Amino acid sequence: MTFDLFSFDRRIGAGIKSCGYTKPTPIQTVAIPEVLKGRDVMGLAQTGTGKTAAFALPILQRLLDNNVRGQGPVRTLVLAPTRELALQIQETFDSLGSQSGIRSACVFGGVGFNPQINAARRATVLVACPGRLLALLRQGDIRLDQVDTLVLDEADRMLDMGFMPDLKRIMERLPAKRQNLLFSATMPADIRKLADAILVDPARVQVANTEPVKSVTQAFYPVADHLKATLLEALIGSLDRESVLIFTRTKHKAKSLAKRLGQRGLNTTFLQGNMSQNQRQRALDGFRCGDFDIMVATDIAARGIDCDRISHVINFDAPDTAETYTHRIGRTGRAGRTGEALSLITRDDHLVVRDIERVLGCRLEMRTVDGFDYDQPFTAKPGAPRNRPRNGIVPAENQGRRSQRGRRSGQRASR
Repeated sequence: MTFDLFSFDRRIGAGIKSCGYTKPTPIQTVAIPEVLKGRDVMGLAQTGTGKTAAFALPILQRLLDNNVRGQGPVRTLVLAPTRELALQIQETFDSLGSQSGIRSACVFGGVGFNPQINAARRATVLVACPGRLLALLRQGDIRLDQVDTLVLDEADRMLDMGFMPDLKRIMERLPAKRQNLLFSATMPADIRKLADAILVDPARVQVANTEPVKSVTQAFYPVADHLKATLLEALIGSLDRESVLIFTRTKHKAKSLAKRLGQRGLNTTFLQGNMSQNQRQRALDGFRCGDFDIMVATDIAARGIDCDRISHVINFDAPDTAETYTHRIGRTGRAGRTGEALSLITRDDHLVVRDIERVLGCRLEMRTVDGFDYDQPFTAKPGAPRNRPRNGIVPAENQGRRSQRGRRSGQRASR
């Protein structure tokens, strides 16, 4: 099957060819015809399966069919949870529509207002993060009264990040009669409620949204918590790799781990939420083009990094849920390539390991790194408390002293 099946305009065909697409993915095969018909669509598919093109291509075609091109007003609004994902979506529209004359713009927080306002006023397709868009609407800088297509991409993530109130306020500014497209990797109860509230007689398209793509090999590496960083270094040294994306739970750990790897001679950058937009963009651009071989990131990067060079995803910290695991490891094995997803797990991670294997429907391989000394004792840093808990377990002989210290601290605070 090829894209000829959809009878796209030749200008869109040129964009498809320039992007190197040869045949539609499963989600594109089932979603594109429904979007072209003008129907509302509820799309479920795992990350890395081509969801963006599944709605971008038919939207571009419908705009051309309606003789819409040139400068504004906004006719298509795409909402995304993070600036990285929003920029990626805009890039997809620009690439696929490069010969169409249809302009797109992107608005998100962390940068100046005026350039975004000027770009949005000239755009037919507007990709936005809810918070910044709502601010521009309140100021009267953007109008959405001619929007005829609304897309909510990664809707589950937007609800996780608390955007529901903003989404409701934005939708109040849109024409009641419009096409609604909702794409998500998971379908929790809140997403079902949102879908029921905005979609009218939707076509429901679902493609393997509960498991990662088959091109990704997965394995667990059991290790004591105090040896994780040392094991990570040994693991990276053992890999036949291109680019490596490493996930941590916290912003501080992402920065400190990247610094540690850099001190070991590894070309490393990091990505976390406290960075300015310019800093984040430099890190992403450097990682995509190969200036950095390794990126350490929080889950802000689980959705929004589209880099074909990522050969390995390493979970330095286990994710909180099986769904987050799926999003993380979907950053590799993209665009027809293979990849590996490797997770360092401690005794405290047994519950999420069980959930991951339950969702996958199989047991994952447990591996070790040849030559690594797993029996190295914990050594406290100078000035650190003695008898540090390992894996969150307080030694029995310290429990009484810890309780006493806690009571004394509480007494001092109350004063």
